[in-house]
Amino acid sequence: MVYGVRDGWRRDGFESHEGMVGVLLADGSEPKPVLFDLGSGATFHESSDWWLYDGTFRRPTAVSMRGRCACSWRGTKTYVIDWERVREDDDPDVYDTSGPYAEWEAHLDDVAGRAVALPEDLAELLGQVRERLDRLWLEEDKARGYAMMLKACDGLEAIVAETGPEAARALARGQDEDEDESMPAVAEALGMTEKAARARLLHYEHLTWR
Repeated sequence: MVYGVRDGWRRDGFESHEGMVGVLLADGSEPKPVLFDLGSGATFHESSDWWLYDGTFRRPTAVSMRGRCACSWRGTKTYVIDWERVREDDDPDVYDTSGPYAEWEAHLDDVAGRAVALPEDLAELLGQVRERLDRLWLEEDKARGYAMMLKACDGLEAIVAETGPEAARALARGQDEDEDESMPAVAEALGMTEKAARARLLHYEHLTWR
């Protein structure tokens, strides 16, 4: 069983594809985010948390939930919301959201399947590096352990600065030739949303190391 996760659903390596419970109104439409007046002029906070659509405070009442993702994907199955149960428990986090979560998980499996896979030896090396860095926290001489971590990070950043910019620029050049066609392909290969892929390319294009 999966219960409410207020910070959304995430999978390592695919953070931009954050998932959460989406809701539908009786007419089948998806409601707009709920706005909250924070009492500071024109400043408003908005939220699409499913439990807010309970009809109180003139908010719309959702009748069903489904999985949704930051990439605009929406689940095909819907699950009726039992508002009496939600109110009875007085805590949306104890309401079961297994159905929407399972569909989002399947969506992420599809995203991962279409993304480029690292060569097995490289993936293994990266895993070993992370594991070895984690073990440095256990050094008896804490100051020495922290220094080794930073020295290792220096080496990793130097490697990234040597390879990242050129790879990003090469991908960007292909994007410039036909952005409508290439950016979706780049995002798919990276396992990211298009917005996140553009930000990643920009980050690495201008990355420097001194």
